[in-house]
Amino acid sequence: MADGQVIVTGASKGIGAAIATELARRGWVVASLSRSGEAKAGYGIACDMTDEQAIKRAVAEIAKRGRIAGLVNNAGVHIGGPIFKLKTAEFEKTMALNMTAVMIAAREAYPHLRGQGGTIVNIGSFFDKIGVPDNLAYCASKAAVAAMTRCMAVEWARDGIRVLNVAPGYIETDLNRAYLEREKVKAWMQTRIPVGAPGRPEDVARLVASIFSEQIGFLTGETLYIDGAQGINH
Repeated sequence: MADGQVIVTGASKGIGAAIATELARRGWVVASLSRSGEAKAGYGIACDMTDEQAIKRAVAEIAKRGRIAGLVNNAGVHIGGPIFKLKTAEFEKTMALNMTAVMIAAREAYPHLRGQGGTIVNIGSFFDKIGVPDNLAYCASKAAVAAMTRCMAVEWARDGIRVLNVAPGYIETDLNRAYLEREKVKAWMQTRIPVGAPGRPEDVARLVASIFSEQIGFLTGETLYIDGAQGINH
């Protein structure tokens, strides 16, 4: 039974908006964080997830509104390109949002979840376990998310906090729809993704929301891949 607020970062569009919408549909009060402060569901708070003080202020403001039951670390960035051309600033920008912000948000949510229990879902990627050309920074950041999830789960289990990593494969969103609709790309995906096509934000949203709704206490620390079996396809 939904009881309390769930913080969703990067909630104004794409997968984050779908997660916020699905959680709200299931009865959770959703605090939607994004740079714009726009909320597709629940209420919105403008927050730059690369600004540590902004994250602290946002979590404190949410706590004033009521009990915090969970956190979904969804905000992220993708900067691709050959490794020999990768700028240090681009690498650090990727790590700041995809990795460091996850740690900070979880750390700031922890005191509000400790003792009363709660759930943290980090949004990773199936790129965390494969070698992908032109994706060094993104792959490294998502591998770090998986590692942090395991550490958080082990350390915070005694406090009644579950931590899981949901790792999507190719998901069609407004940002990549035109690319995924190219005939060459569609043909490639039909051969590489066993189910034959990319997933949808709603697929990820239902998985995340079910983690909160079902409250399976013995399930923690794991990475749950939702990639149409692409990551294990040989």
